[in-house]
Amino acid sequence: MAPATGPTRTPTKLDQGAEAKGGVGESPLRPDGTLKVTGEFAYSSDMWHEDMLWGCTLRSPHAHAEIVSIDVGEALKQAGVHAVLTYDDLPTEVKNYGLEIQDTPVLAHGRVRHHGEPVALVAADHPETARRAAAKIKVEYRELPVVHDEASALAEDAPLLHEGRDDLPQGPPASSGPGGTPIISHVPHPNVVHRQPIVRGDADAAAERADVIVTGEYEVGMQDQAFLGPESGLAVPAEDGGVDLYIATQWLHSDLRQIAPVLGLPEEKVRMTLSGVGGAFGGREDLSMQIHACLLALVTGKPVKIVYNRFESFFGHVHRHPAKLWYEHGATRDGKLTHLRCRIVLDGGAYASASPAVVGNAASLSVGPYVVDDVEIEALALYTNNPPCGAMRGFGAVQACFAYEAQMDKLAAELGMDPVELRQKNAMSQGTVMPTGQTVDSPAPVAELLRRVKAMPLPMEAQWETVGGEPDVRALPGGLSNTTHGEGVVRGVGYAVGIKNVGFSEGFDDYSTARVRLEVVGGEPVAMVHTAMAEVGQGGITVHAQIARTELGVTQVTIHPADTQVGSAGSTSASRQTYVTGGAVKHVCELVREKVLERGRERFGTYHPAWATAELLLEGGKVVTDGGEVLASLVDVLDGEPVEAEDEWRHRPTEAFDLRTGQGFGHVQYSFAAHRAVVEVDTELGLVKVIELACAQDVGKAMNPQAVVGQIQGGTTQGLGLAVMEEIVVDPEAKVRNPSFTDYLIPTILDTPTIPVDVLELADEHAPYGLRGAGEAPTLSSTPAVMAAVRAATGRALPRVPVRPEHIVDV
Repeated sequence: MAPATGPTRTPTKLDQGAEAKGGVGESPLRPDGTLKVTGEFAYSSDMWHEDMLWGCTLRSPHAHAEIVSIDVGEALKQAGVHAVLTYDDLPTEVKNYGLEIQDTPVLAHGRVRHHGEPVALVAADHPETARRAAAKIKVEYRELPVVHDEASALAEDAPLLHEGRDDLPQGPPASSGPGGTPIISHVPHPNVVHRQPIVRGDADAAAERADVIVTGEYEVGMQDQAFLGPESGLAVPAEDGGVDLYIATQWLHSDLRQIAPVLGLPEEKVRMTLSGVGGAFGGREDLSMQIHACLLALVTGKPVKIVYNRFESFFGHVHRHPAKLWYEHGATRDGKLTHLRCRIVLDGGAYASASPAVVGNAASLSVGPYVVDDVEIEALALYTNNPPCGAMRGFGAVQACFAYEAQMDKLAAELGMDPVELRQKNAMSQGTVMPTGQTVDSPAPVAELLRRVKAMPLPMEAQWETVGGEPDVRALPGGLSNTTHGEGVVRGVGYAVGIKNVGFSEGFDDYSTARVRLEVVGGEPVAMVHTAMAEVGQGGITVHAQIARTELGVTQVTIHPADTQVGSAGSTSASRQTYVTGGAVKHVCELVREKVLERGRERFGTYHPAWATAELLLEGGKVVTDGGEVLASLVDVLDGEPVEAEDEWRHRPTEAFDLRTGQGFGHVQYSFAAHRAVVEVDTELGLVKVIELACAQDVGKAMNPQAVVGQIQGGTTQGLGLAVMEEIVVDPEAKVRNPSFTDYLIPTILDTPTIPVDVLELADEHAPYGLRGAGEAPTLSSTPAVMAAVRAATGRALPRVPVRPEHIVDV
């Protein structure tokens, strides 16, 4: 460092507009945006290594079967094949993995528990060679009885999907289950993954005070995340005996924690780097091909790439839990809710994945954004032979919201009240006590969101009509199939509102790590931000740069590729990344700023008294007082020597729900959104056209307003898909019948309506910048709003989503 001299080339006042552009609250261009829309962005499936092999997975054609024998001889004889692996070839005693419960085999052993379960792996010099070799592997199966629903899962003689479970919570055993398996009182059967009751007040006594009681049974189908980029990755063996894995995932360090023990390697020898991710929505939170690629790479000594095709992708990741829900609501004649009872049964499929946490969410959010003092709630997830289910946008709250909002409409009809007025009358607000006993200690503008969304102008009637011409059939149910010109078409309008938690809950140590470096490059100060956050399309890298510009007063910010050479950033899920990893970036930028100011005081403190007395800021590449007086440029203060800091940041702690009463401070934050749906229904053919899905949502602080609106519109569209078209069809033999985008339908631009958005910014004092996680809440209320509108148009109860034409016209 050069000897200290007075600051040079520095004006005495900060120029108007000299502060860094693209900071918090603005909408700068996404650094990956242009590349993605022009097709130049490199996704994980685009990766290439000069001498790489291709991996392929052999999967079970049965949902439940004993593996009698596996013969890989013919596959090994195939020219170009370098390796064939089965369970017996796994290198360590650790042969299972899992997010919460390690019950998922790397490769099936003894039996398969779901259709499409991995049984064997092949590595070959061409993908087609690998596929042909996999087809030559001979597996003899003996089919077993299939567990496919609650009745078959909990029957006295039900096959146990996981014998000898050691994951049950500790407590006094209530009895012995099938086969003498000890069970805990709150888990009634070994085929129950997890159960969470919530009891508060006295629902029986409250029911006596009710003037009106309504009940309902509801069903939610199995939705897929349907990300466009298939599961893919590239594993490269390293000279130190380790492996470098380039992967599309949602949580690098969670993957690492599960991968390393199976490989028998210390974590530092499994180096992971995030590659381009083509969407996630929860479906990449579990492992897919990560361990498989690494195993093949280490066995062959060559890089191995695995890319699933669309068919395999449907078997390669978890889905949204299908659910059956029973609800009872009571109310006084003037519309005040007296009590709620509900039972939510989620189908977790063959393996646990995130089912315990999904159960916790479904139970704790099952009342919705309403004040109800007396509740009896039970939520549980089952082990079945259906496809494994886990995280998907909305995470247990989606299923509950569909049911409780249908109940609110049913209750409004019974009372003769306006459905929005009923919701507003019972809406929670700041200070409301949740059924879990947790007080909502930040803004909860539920009534205001409903008021705003109802006040939005309605779209014009008969939009398909044109002046002096044929109807525009694109605006009609059935669209270009030209099934109607308006005959039998009825409009419906419906409303819904939902509540979603933000961040990891129930006592999980939810933290993120950030490393920030400030240095002079090319004569100007540049910040480098390094986290392990998975950018899956949500725009996190843009927000991190915005935070760095705001906190460090620089224009140029570089985002280091996400990898495991820095501490964990947690999962890109639970609407948590801007809150938690954004909070970490903000915190570490503040540490860097203090180091910069301390260096400035050491170098230039004698030149101006403000160095010692004023509150100092970094703005426009300069150190300035809070009055705008410039003391030095960052270039002078840094003087060629970088400043760097790294630290973890945590939100306030939560606690686990009591296993018998459900009481506890379980969630760090709540988010709220309300929707109004306008639909046109062809009541003769049962076809639905959603005309508009208006949304009002509180986001605390719009860190990037354009991105916030995009998140709300995207979440709304996924909710629309669940309402009218998206479902994985699983037959009674637990086999998937539509694993393709030909048969599993997602909304296209022709299906997506106008989505006007009204954004509120009511700060949460506990969160960085007052922000509120925004990505999931619109996925909740959009589905029941659409269904409320379809019910209004048809007069039918429609207790199931997705709704189909035969539900509307009784075909």
